[in-house]
Amino acid sequence: MSEFDPAELGADRSLLLVDDDEPFVKRLAKAMEKRGFQPETADSVAMGKAIAQSRPPAYAVVDLRLEDGNGLDVVEALRERRPDCRIVVLTGYGAIATAVAAVKIGATDYLSKPADANDVTNALLSRGESLPPPPENPMSADRVRWEHIQRVYEQCDRNVSETARRLNMHRRTLQRILAKRSPR
Repeated sequence: MSEFDPAELGADRSLLLVDDDEPFVKRLAKAMEKRGFQPETADSVAMGKAIAQSRPPAYAVVDLRLEDGNGLDVVEALRERRPDCRIVVLTGYGAIATAVAAVKIGATDYLSKPADANDVTNALLSRGESLPPPPENPMSADRVRWEHIQRVYEQCDRNVSETARRLNMHRRTLQRILAKRSPR
């Protein structure tokens, strides 16, 4: 666990987690609860916005890409209802520009997926201009590349030719990469 004082959370420890990756959000909710937060989960933009309207939390972690739209809509709804809400946006590797846009509309910070509970806690509780400490075990550049290729491959409905075209890569090279195990 991270070395932080649960008193840093303040009196309102409500935390909204918006992500459509059910195993990830369940693990994160359990880990954040152990750190003193009171998590509530949502798996869609519509559900996240409804919670933001009815009971805006003190903290929020919002995935940018959701089944029914863009997580930025939830960020905007949270900012309208609770301007002091500390919001961290989770993003895939191809969406850093969108993450910067999220910070501009009011997110406190953004993290690349997969993020662990310590990274999320540090980002939620960081104050001022200082950046949170770097992760203990960041992914290697090879792993980041592999994750990006896998993501584009899934977005292209596992079509190797289409994925290769979009990545500006030779089809056979892509097939070799896809046949290998993921790097560490």
